[in-house]
Amino acid sequence: MRYLRILAADLRRREVLAKAFIALIVVLTALCAHAQTPWTTVGPDGGVARSFAAVPGHPNHLYLGTTTGWIYESLNGGASWHHLARIGTSHDLVLDHIIVDQDHPSTIYAAGWRPDIDDGGLWISHNAGRTWTDVPGMRGQSIRAFIESPSAPDTFFAGTLDGVFRSTDAGATWKQISPPGSAEIHNVESLAVDPLDPNVLYAGTWHLPWKTTNGGKTWVSIKRGLWSDSDIFSIIVDPFQRHTVYLSACSGVYKSENSGLLFSRIYSIPISAERTQVIKQDPVNTNVVYAGTTNGLYKTENGGRTFHLMTSSTLVVNDIYIDPANPNHVLLATQRGGVLASNNGAVTFAVSNKGISGRKVEALLVDRNHPDTVYAGVVNDQQFGGVFVSHDGGRNWTHIAHGLDGHDVFALAQAQDGTVLAGTDYGIYALSPKRAGTEESSAGAQTATQPEASVWHPINVLNNTLLEATTETIHGLRVNVEKKIKDPVTRLKARVAALDASGNVWLAATSMGLFTSKNKGATWQGGPVMGASDYMSVAVHKGVMMAARPHGLVVSHDGGLTWMPVNLPLMLKRIHCIAFSPDGTLWMGAREGVFFTTDMGKSWKWLQRLPFRGVDDVYYDPMTHRILISSTLSDQIFAIDPKTITWNWYQTGYNVLLVRSTGSRLLAATLTDGVVLQPQPAATEGGTN
Repeated sequence: MRYLRILAADLRRREVLAKAFIALIVVLTALCAHAQTPWTTVGPDGGVARSFAAVPGHPNHLYLGTTTGWIYESLNGGASWHHLARIGTSHDLVLDHIIVDQDHPSTIYAAGWRPDIDDGGLWISHNAGRTWTDVPGMRGQSIRAFIESPSAPDTFFAGTLDGVFRSTDAGATWKQISPPGSAEIHNVESLAVDPLDPNVLYAGTWHLPWKTTNGGKTWVSIKRGLWSDSDIFSIIVDPFQRHTVYLSACSGVYKSENSGLLFSRIYSIPISAERTQVIKQDPVNTNVVYAGTTNGLYKTENGGRTFHLMTSSTLVVNDIYIDPANPNHVLLATQRGGVLASNNGAVTFAVSNKGISGRKVEALLVDRNHPDTVYAGVVNDQQFGGVFVSHDGGRNWTHIAHGLDGHDVFALAQAQDGTVLAGTDYGIYALSPKRAGTEESSAGAQTATQPEASVWHPINVLNNTLLEATTETIHGLRVNVEKKIKDPVTRLKARVAALDASGNVWLAATSMGLFTSKNKGATWQGGPVMGASDYMSVAVHKGVMMAARPHGLVVSHDGGLTWMPVNLPLMLKRIHCIAFSPDGTLWMGAREGVFFTTDMGKSWKWLQRLPFRGVDDVYYDPMTHRILISSTLSDQIFAIDPKTITWNWYQTGYNVLLVRSTGSRLLAATLTDGVVLQPQPAATEGGTN
C-alpha cells in the first residue's frame, strides 16, 4: 500500500510538471507571436541622418545610415525612404559609413560605432540588405572611417580608435597596418586611398594626418601647412589629378597640390564654420567641391579658391551625396533636419524625409474632441523640431512650430476650451484651437487649404505675491498684520516637465518649482515646494492636485496655494510619474514598478507581478478606460483595468517612453524611432495581479 501511495504521488507530480511545461510552451509561443508582429513606425518624418551610399550604376538607389542602427533605402533618388534593416543589437549604433560593393551590388557593408563607449563593428549583407552578419575580426571596434579601394575592389580599409586596418578578401579577414599601440596613429577619423594605387593611403586622426605609400609598412606625418593639433574629419583625393588632396579639420578646409607634402588653408570659409565634417567632390566637374560644416553647407566652383555659404548657418551637415548622373541633384544628411534635397546645385533645399522616423518624441497628446488628431512634442531638433500634428491617427504629420523658436517640447496638455499647451525648455506656449494644424508642412510648403499658419505664443508671466508683516493700530491697539504684496513681474524661463490644464486652475511642474494659473495662463504663481523645485509629474482630479518629484509627493486641496507631503511606500526609491483614474485612485510609476492608493497615500498597493520595473509613464486613457504603463527598458506595454486590476499586454518591438490611444489603436512614443502605431488587429496577452 505504501508503494502504491508513493507511485500515485509520483504520477501526480509528473502530471503537474507536464502541465507546467505545456503552459510554459504556450507562453513562449505567445511571446514568439508577439515578436513577429512589431508595431509600425509612422513618424513624424525626420531625425538624424548620418551617411549616404548609392548602388554603382544606379544613382537613384540609395541607402541612408542613422544614429540608431537603422538603415533606410530609397529607390527614387531620396524622394522617399523606407526601413531596410536594423544593424546590431544596440539602439545607439552610429552608421557613418555604408558601402555598396563595386562588382557585387547585392553586397553591402555597414560600419559603425557607439557614443561614449569603445564599441562598434562591421556588418555585411550579401542579399541587398535583407539579412546581415557581423565580421568577427572587427567585432567591438569603434569604426570611424571605412573605404573601398577603387583600383582593387576586394581591398577595404577601416579606421578605428585603435588604428588602421586592411582587408584584401572583401572584408572576410582583417589585419592592422598601423603600428599597434601607436601614440600617434590611433583615433582614426578619416581615410582616403589613391585611386590607382591601394598601397597609397591617407589617414586623418584626432591629431593631424598621416600617409603611407607602401601599404602601411611605414608612415609619415603630412602636417605641413596645417594648424597644430587639428582633428582631421574628412580626406578626398581628386580621381583625375591624384596629387590634389583636400582635407577638412576643426581648423577649416585645406588643399594640397603635391600629394600632401604641403597644405594651404582655404580662408573663404569663416572662423564660425571651421568645423568641417565632410568634403565631397563633384564626380563630373572636379572644380566643384562641397564642404559640410557644423554651420552650414559651403560650395566652391573654382577648385577651392573661394567657398560660398549655400544654406542657413544653423544647419549641421553630416554627409553629402552628389548624383553622378545629375550633379545638380544634391542630398544632405543633417543632424536635426534629416535629409535635405536640392535639384539646382545646392541653391535651394527642401526637406526629403518621407518614410524616415528617427525623432526623439517626449510628449504625445490626443485631442479630446477629435481622437484622430494627435500632437507629438520632440526634442533635440531645434528649428526642425517642436511640435507635429496628425489628423489621421498618426499616419501623416504636419510640422507646427512657428513661435516656439526652436525650443524642445517635453510636455503637451489641452485646456477645457481646446487650447493646446506646450511645455518647453524655456517656458510654456499656447496654440489657439481654431488655428491648430494650419502650419506649414514639414517640407516648408504652405498648404493651399489652410493659408493661415499656426503660431505659438508664450504664456510665461509670473505674478507672484508675498506676505509682508506690518504693525498697525486697530481700535487703539498695536497689532501685527500680514498683507499680500506683489513681486515685480518676471518671466517663467524654465524647463517645463509636466502640464495639466484639465480644470479651472492650470498646474505646471518646472525646474523652478510648481506653478498654477487661474486665468488660462495669463499669469502664473508659485515656486519651490517643500524646499524642492525638481518636480516632473502632475495629476489633477476634482480639484485635488498632486505633484511628484524623484523622492517626494505633495498634494494641494486649495488650487496650489498650499501643499502638504504625502506618505510613500517604504520600498520606494525613485518616482517617475503619477496619474489619477476617474474614481480618484492615484497611480504611480517608479523604479520599483507600479503602485496605487485609493486613500491619498494612507496606504499603498504594489503590482508586484507586473513583469517589468523602471516604469517611465502611467496614464489613464479615457477612451479605453485603462491605465497605460510603459518603460524605456522594455518593448512591452500594459493596459490595466483599474477596477479589476487585470491587464492586457502588447509587444511593440520598440522601447517606448509613453503610450496613448486614438480610440481604435494605440500609439507609443519612442526615444529614437519617433511614434509607433499598434497593428490592427492587436495581439494581446492577459494577466492579473
